[in-house]
Amino acid sequence: MIRFGICNELFEGWDLARTCAEVKRIGYEGIELAPFTLAPLVTMLGKDRRAEIRQTIADSGLETIGLHWLLAKTEGYHLTSPDPTVRFNTIDYLKVLIEATKDLGGSLMVFGSPKQRDIAMDVSREDGERFAVEVLRAITDDLDAHGIELCLEPLSTAETNFLTSISETRALIERVGHPKVTLHLDVKAMSSDSGGSVPDLIRAHAPYAGHFHANDPNLRGPGMGDTDFGPILKALVDSGYDRWVSVEVFDFTPGAEETARQSLDCLRRTLAEALA
Repeated sequence: MIRFGICNELFEGWDLARTCAEVKRIGYEGIELAPFTLAPLVTMLGKDRRAEIRQTIADSGLETIGLHWLLAKTEGYHLTSPDPTVRFNTIDYLKVLIEATKDLGGSLMVFGSPKQRDIAMDVSREDGERFAVEVLRAITDDLDAHGIELCLEPLSTAETNFLTSISETRALIERVGHPKVTLHLDVKAMSSDSGGSVPDLIRAHAPYAGHFHANDPNLRGPGMGDTDFGPILKALVDSGYDRWVSVEVFDFTPGAEETARQSLDCLRRTLAEALA
């Protein structure tokens, strides 16, 4: 059954206990964490602090979904860097993120981080893809060991020059060739994918997706823009998708509580209609 969560960076300036209490009160079941909201670097987040965070989330009655924005606000890490040292450091950092996800009670990680995956102008597409496969294959044992799924997120060409469509992302996933490296789907990103309408893309690719983000191309939440989420939730149901749907927004101006409330109202209503 589809379950609804929300990404915590929307609640900027709030402490985690207050965020979790409000998220639960509104009616969400899970919370998805951006590492930079917990510590400047995940390497600074010790085992004891991870345990405290996990307990805070559990005490609120929520579940930890996992991590996203994995490399945001970091320096020296990059998926397609031609520098072997940078790739080695990125592998090491991703391994720490995997361990932290497990310690925090999560089960998945979303790799978006557009600027930390761009292929540099002096690097060929072939080499960039090869470097990405090298990094991702190097962490698969850790994904297995900790039971974590890494979901690669296609993003628009306005954000990055690498993995800008579902088809390109699925091709890279096939090259990595590991069941713990899967696809992530995002409504805002799919709205700019030339492969078809958002519902059509969901029907074609949701069976391969490990996670889903709900948002509007206007950068706000579901129901807060022109996107009709009725056909989107119907396509998810028809595809057999039965995992988390997390609200992820980028325009916080309506306020955290109002954004969270309107988004969940929209998702609940359209899911009920899809199941009717």
